[in-house]
Amino acid sequence: MNPLDIAIIGVAAVLLAAVFRIVRGPTGADRAVAADLLTFSVVGVLVLVGARLGRMGTFDLVLIATLVTFLSAVSLARGLMVGRR
Repeated sequence: MNPLDIAIIGVAAVLLAAVFRIVRGPTGADRAVAADLLTFSVVGVLVLVGARLGRMGTFDLVLIATLVTFLSAVSLARGLMVGRR
């Protein structure tokens, strides 16, 4: 088994844990952190699959997904901090 395959399986386990925390999270902050972890895990899977397949086109997709993930993390943080500074 290739080390990239093992890494993909590990990140997939993190994806499942993040989905579980989103469903069962007791607070909005827990759900926001889990959603952030979920998006970063999806980007990690994209990177690993792109490296496994050897396609350079996936890295353009990863760059765009990383920017969107960063902006969503910032907007989630601002949404949770409404009225507080």
